Formats: sequence, C-alpha cells, structure tokens
Amino acid sequence: MENSHTYFGFYFSLIILFLYKAMGCEPIDTTLGFTSQPLNQSKFIIQKPYDIPVEQRYNFSDGVHTLRVIKTDKPHTRLCKTEPRTEIRIHGYDYCSGVWQFEAYGYVPCGTSGVCIMQVFGSKPPHATTAMLKIHNTSLYYYSDEVIISNLYNKWFRLNVIHDVEGNNVKVYIDGVLKHDGPARGGTSHYFKCGVYSQTDASFYMESRWKDITIFNKHA
Repeated sequence: MENSHTYFGFYFSLIILFLYKAMGCEPIDTTLGFTSQPLNQSKFIIQKPYDIPVEQRYNFSDGVHTLRVIKTDKPHTRLCKTEPRTEIRIHGYDYCSGVWQFEAYGYVPCGTSGVCIMQVFGSKPPHATTAMLKIHNTSLYYYSDEVIISNLYNKWFRLNVIHDVEGNNVKVYIDGVLKHDGPARGGTSHYFKCGVYSQTDASFYMESRWKDITIFNKHA
C-alpha cells in the first residue's frame, strides 16, 4: 500500500509538472541565444522635467536607479507637449532590425499609479511606441487593457521584454514566466526606456527603481 501511494504521488507530480510547462508557467532563461551588449552609466540618458535639476528627480546609488516625477512637473523639454516624465533612455542601441531584449529588475512603491514604467519606443504613425508597460493601482498592464501581473507593489521583479522586429512581435516575461505575446506596431527605429512617465489618472507622486539593466540582441 505504501509503495502504491509513493508511485501515485510521483506520477501525480509529473502530471502537474507537465501541465505547468504546457501552460507556460515554468520560469525560463529568456537570454539563451542572445548576446549581452556593453552598458555603463554613459549609455543612460536621463529625461526629466526641463526646469528641475536632475538630482531632484533621479539618483543612482548602490547599483539602483531611482526615478521620480510629480504630476504637476513640466515636460522634459520646453517645446514638448507630452506629460511629465523621468526616464532612462538607453543610448547607443537604437535598432531597426533583429531581435532585441531588455532585462532589468524593477520595483514600484505603493501608491504609484497611472504611469508608464517601461516602453519600447518607435512605431508606425499614429503611435509613438511599440510596447508600453503601465502601473494602475497595484497591477502592471500592457498598455491599458491587458493585465500582466497583479499585486506588484513593494517587491523586486525581473522584467524581460523581447522585440522581434522582422517577426513584428513583442514578448513580456515577469520572473522568467511569459505574460504577454503579441504583435508589435512596426516602425523603422526603436530603443528602450524605463522610469516613470505620467499617464491617465496619474497619482500625484510616481516612482520606480531599476537595477541590473542589460540589453541583449540576436539577428533574426
């Protein structure tokens, strides 16, 4: 009887593992087959309200980039008409072909809402981006209509965003688990950004933190 229980438990575990994999719930290493690109502080262009010193909205300490913005802040240039932002614009790795991947650990403190924390810039008109990840209350959304993950506040998460230009596809992984797989929006030039960019129904204060930012690529 004891052996039958043991075998049942073993096979039951195998079935659960198979179903777990089939549903895409098993964490994977999304960087296999990719090549990491040299990246240092000189590659991080900080876009922040034009009338405020950068140190009031951004700091880098102990390996963590902290970016913050207030709902009433100015745009990042005098001529810009967009909402206020404090973002890292990855410089030197603009791309128009191939498969590119953004990886970083992110953190969003409780209370930050109505804000984009990461984007793949570049698209066919009339759009400006091919991917945007937004925080609304406690959840992370792909644009504003698809929940990527809930209960995100106050914990570090690993974010991987893969953009296949020729395949016109974007994949989003959280902690190695696929959360979004869908079409991109075309365009001839792209780059990655992360931080805080005010959106609809923004909280008064918005903040996100990032560490271990890495850019990978491979040619399709």
